[in-house]
Amino acid sequence: MNTLKKSTACAVAAAAMMSGYAHAEFSGDVVRIGIINDQSGGFADLSGQGAVVAANLALEDFQKLNSSIEVEIVSADHQNKADIGAQIVRKWFEVEGVDMVADGANSAVALAIQAVAREKNKLVFYAAVGTTDITGKQCSPTSFSWLHDNYNLVAAPVRNLVGQGQDTWFFIAADYAFGRNMVSESERILTEAGGKSVGSIFHPLGNSDYSSFLLQAQTSGAKVVAFANAGEQLVSSMKQWNEFGMNTGPQKAVAELMFLTDIHSMGLETAQGLTGVTAWYWDLNDETRAFAERFFARHGAMPTAPQASVYSSVFHYLKSVAAAGTDATDAVVEKVRATPVDDFYAPGATIRADSKLVHDFYLVEVKEPSEQSKPWAYYNVAKTIKAADAYPPLAESPCPLVNKVAN
Repeated sequence: MNTLKKSTACAVAAAAMMSGYAHAEFSGDVVRIGIINDQSGGFADLSGQGAVVAANLALEDFQKLNSSIEVEIVSADHQNKADIGAQIVRKWFEVEGVDMVADGANSAVALAIQAVAREKNKLVFYAAVGTTDITGKQCSPTSFSWLHDNYNLVAAPVRNLVGQGQDTWFFIAADYAFGRNMVSESERILTEAGGKSVGSIFHPLGNSDYSSFLLQAQTSGAKVVAFANAGEQLVSSMKQWNEFGMNTGPQKAVAELMFLTDIHSMGLETAQGLTGVTAWYWDLNDETRAFAERFFARHGAMPTAPQASVYSSVFHYLKSVAAAGTDATDAVVEKVRATPVDDFYAPGATIRADSKLVHDFYLVEVKEPSEQSKPWAYYNVAKTIKAADAYPPLAESPCPLVNKVAN
């Protein structure tokens, strides 16, 4: 049903901190972390084994700073099936002593995992999960959104383009929780901005022929064709967009969710000019480039935003475990919320009441081939979207954890 991979490390002793762990309590004398994502399908490049590599880099850095806490990382492929993902995570929690799960990499799977984690009172840190329900009506006190949700991804592009007169939109979307939620969020924000949706169409998750969807988008007369899909789906969509000559037509293509590996797969000739929002980019500054070089040496590709966020969430979790002196969920959650998040991924970030990690985002545009100066340097950063502008007001959150009076 799934492949399970395991890596183990014993944290090296740091004499100055030994006494702090003299009475530490860890179930089974080990802290276990599970990385679950798509490792064989259309989202494997953007997350997959690269997320496992990132988690192990976080563990190595934790080892250098902390006393002897034994940590084990396990991983599994959920095959983009909600039932399989839930079964794996349930077994991890009930039988294999896993304390925390990270990534997710599929909204439908994530919602299934969320139900299990809530039942078992276990921690989950989501990376490549778009549905706003995770921190909305399905929020949980032990689950955290570390990367993005669909609001973060669509709000800035919709508002910017409508402000430029690109006010009619048609959506081509993946037919599962992520795609439907993204279209819903887009249409809501589009209406608020004074634009209009002229239609949407949904394709199966494993679809490869987009000709009929593109034809409907073309005949809609929309000024913008927005793709609410990702990974292999986006790559195939954009290749066919170019094959049909739509890249030279009057309509503007917008990738509402695109990853570095998507651009790498389709090539700059195909991807040039695409705009989108990302939570992180490896070529932002010296710190992001330093992590990217370490990651590339292990994985042979530059890290995506989800992979960087897995590093950050695993490292933050382990710091919180060390601060709590236990892997007991309630004690660790308290430290997760109290411990500052300030790393190369999310400098100066905060965790708000609905369990979103609040950080900056970047509006990016894919370079033309002539602009590329080095491998994997695919984006021009058009704008930094400050954290204060990237999230809806907390008072509007449907998350039951939020005290709306306090905002």
